[in-house]
Amino acid sequence: MSRSRVDVTLLTEADLHLFNEGTHFRLWEKLGAHVLERPAGTHFAVWAPDASRVSVVGDFNAWTPGRHPLAPRDRSGLWEGFVPGVGRGALYKYHVVSRHGGATFEKADPFARRTEAPPQTASVVWDLDYAWGDAEWMAGRRARAALDAPVSIYEVHLGSWRLGLTYRELAEQLPEYARSMGFTHVELLPVMEHPFYGSWGYQTTAYFAPSARWGAPQDFMHLVDRLHQAGVGVILDWVPSHFPGDGHGLAYFDGSHLYEHKDRRQGFHPDWNSWIFNYGRSEVRSFLVSSALFWLDRYHADGLRVDAVASMLYLDYSRPEGEWIPNAGGGRENVEAAAFLRRLNEEVYRSHPDVQTIAEESTSWPMVSRPTSSGGLGFGLKWDMGWMHDTLEYMRRDPLWRKYHHQQLTFRQLYAHTENFVLALSHDEVVHGKGSLLSKMPGDDWQKFANLRLLLAYQWAQPGKKLLFMGGEFAHRPEWSHDRGLDWGELAHAPHAGVQRLVQDLNRLYRAEPALHHGDSGAGFEWIDCNDVMQSALSFLRWSRDGRAAAVVCNFTPEVRSGYRVGVPSGGAWRELLNTDAKEYGGSGQGNLGGVEARPVAAHGRAHSIEITLPPLAAVFFGPESVNGAGGTVV
Repeated sequence: MSRSRVDVTLLTEADLHLFNEGTHFRLWEKLGAHVLERPAGTHFAVWAPDASRVSVVGDFNAWTPGRHPLAPRDRSGLWEGFVPGVGRGALYKYHVVSRHGGATFEKADPFARRTEAPPQTASVVWDLDYAWGDAEWMAGRRARAALDAPVSIYEVHLGSWRLGLTYRELAEQLPEYARSMGFTHVELLPVMEHPFYGSWGYQTTAYFAPSARWGAPQDFMHLVDRLHQAGVGVILDWVPSHFPGDGHGLAYFDGSHLYEHKDRRQGFHPDWNSWIFNYGRSEVRSFLVSSALFWLDRYHADGLRVDAVASMLYLDYSRPEGEWIPNAGGGRENVEAAAFLRRLNEEVYRSHPDVQTIAEESTSWPMVSRPTSSGGLGFGLKWDMGWMHDTLEYMRRDPLWRKYHHQQLTFRQLYAHTENFVLALSHDEVVHGKGSLLSKMPGDDWQKFANLRLLLAYQWAQPGKKLLFMGGEFAHRPEWSHDRGLDWGELAHAPHAGVQRLVQDLNRLYRAEPALHHGDSGAGFEWIDCNDVMQSALSFLRWSRDGRAAAVVCNFTPEVRSGYRVGVPSGGAWRELLNTDAKEYGGSGQGNLGGVEARPVAAHGRAHSIEITLPPLAAVFFGPESVNGAGGTVV
């Protein structure tokens, strides 16, 4: 019988100690499968403390349990062994025998760097050698991630952006498209391997391997590399909030509840029918933080968007009374999850101060995007779910009734300064019967497009980073389907092409005008008039650090407002920087002939004001003559 060699080891005593302590955050360098040249073969290591025996099975030993056994390392729960002759491309799993009744399991490697393409579930011995060409991007990305920098994110599901493309084929199209649209970053729905395609990646089973559906790990690196070379950052969705119960995955890994809580009131998620990580277990913390750092280190990711943070923070999330366990103080807060998130963010920013972590957090948990040293959770940014909900609910209403719900637009400014927000119109808003953004808008087809242009301009005008799911940039009409993909043929129709042109110009203006991004964390915003309820109009100023102003006026009704007076901070010429009713965007062409003169007529508590034509269902941006516009003016 062939035997594994246990005299070849990558694990030091320090590794064992730090792993069990929960402070080993580069576990991918030691656990999993590592190809060695001398002696030639592969070193395997896996955590299975409740196993009585562990062996490696694969295509190199006819999947025979026991032929290549691993040996336990002291009391660490780690098993390791070296299999001579096994190299890159070999398929393998771990055959685990539980010490509880001898139950057996075949498990994929939690640290696999590559997997078989679903529905196959084996791990693949692989290396991550790649010659990166993004040195210029990496050297300068810290400035691009700053809180006062323009960040406009294009959210993408790789499998359905354009159907049937591989990572390499995507690299020929996505970077140039994102660059031409003016987005600063793309955010990819989880690329980590997931057996159920319909989960869009949120039911992750491989925390160190990109999905094999679209190519090899180096192919995904090539996509990231090409995006960077095009000047576009890459944010990855990352899911530490839950994991599926697939037989080859993490659940019940060694016959015990290893990664998950034993009690289903703590360890099982009723909404997603999936398991919840045991954040209080040291080794689980090492595993998860290592996963996060792995994508930043080996794949040059520029940020991580952490999914479903609210479900981690609250023990009673989606649970009725009696089906959750309070914390030690009797409360509903998951103290262990909060401590894990703080440590995660500390380690990410310690190792990579030039990236951002972003929380999808939907509650009023305080200081999500504030430093841990001040008592916060330590994220760099947080999705503003309240803005999304209130604004979409408002925009769905017939303009006739919007005046009765004006506070849904103004309420945000009471809290906009409390976090570093991302304003997200994400994939979640265009699935499960919710319809597309365009279909949510009221009125006839012209009004639907006008309302959508107004919504997008209002999003770009507000303090906060921007995120838009693919298809939203050209008013994709059907609800998104991961199986159907986007209908790019819609761009042959002028209204859709007009919305796309508007998003390009919004991104150009946002990036070019400091007043529109310096105060993205809530500073530099000032109402001109938030009380024009009867006309459903809003006007406000955005300020740059050096005192440059941009004025934004929004009309949420289909009525043209002629002679509409707006107080501004200075006299002289004010250019019309962008007008969503411009004909090139599909609008009616109402506007201000490229600009207006601010005269010494008092309005809104200011000594000077401009008298404008406020187009129907439109937003108009103005700036002093020295401000650079982005197009879309009416002449």
